[in-house]
Amino acid sequence: MRVTANGLSFEVLDEGSGPAVLLLHGFPDSAALWRHQVPALVGAGYRVIAPDLRGFGESDRPAEAAAYRMPTLIADVLGILDARGVQRTAVVGHDWGAGLAWSLTAAAAQRVDRLAVLSVGHPAGYFTDSIEQRERSWYVLLFQFPGVAEEALSGHDWALWRLLFGEQVDAERHRRDMARPGALTAALNWYRANIPPAAFGVIEPPPLPPIECPVLGIWSDGDHHCGEAQMRGSQRFVAGPWRYERISGAGHFIPVDAPNALNRLLLGFLAETA
Repeated sequence: MRVTANGLSFEVLDEGSGPAVLLLHGFPDSAALWRHQVPALVGAGYRVIAPDLRGFGESDRPAEAAAYRMPTLIADVLGILDARGVQRTAVVGHDWGAGLAWSLTAAAAQRVDRLAVLSVGHPAGYFTDSIEQRERSWYVLLFQFPGVAEEALSGHDWALWRLLFGEQVDAERHRRDMARPGALTAALNWYRANIPPAAFGVIEPPPLPPIECPVLGIWSDGDHHCGEAQMRGSQRFVAGPWRYERISGAGHFIPVDAPNALNRLLLGFLAETA
């Protein structure tokens, strides 16, 4: 369905009934990432809300980078929840959707019952532990150059893109989506608006309110982009119950690489009472 929120039009999946679960995809994805989780959650008695986030899928994609700053992205999500009449929800995020989920929970704690984050740990600690994560994230610096990054990634039949992301399950869908007019720039704007090059030099994390709700952090050992340390280290930013799970044999795109393992973890976490 189409939902108007924060001045834009969003494509939003809203299925099932019961306690709400908000699913936030990352780069370079859409709500299609969650195609294995939606039926499992709906079948277990949950209402699932999964939007194509700003700049992705079938949702609107403003051209300017400033339109993708985190406070605006948070306002998008809150606007979608308001439009669908959801006051409180569990939140599950992957990749940039995890970064948004952390920020949403910190900014609007009264709206989030519990939080599950995949691949990406707390934003305040992402680059603070060692040189390893900076090395893994080299491409973020490339993404900062408008026009240059778009040409480098899409040129020669997306050769650099293929090297960077590999031929994972949804590789062809990602390339097809990014080839649409304005789509690649919109996706890269998430990085340009929220990770300035100076972030690579951060040693001490900025002060942010601790996360008070229960948090489940999930990382996969085949992830070449996000290291384990940044997810494990997220515990220090969580004041509520914290649980960490490691999935073996899956790459970065956990929801499609290990759907059964992820579904078991999510259903168990959502059913907890603490």
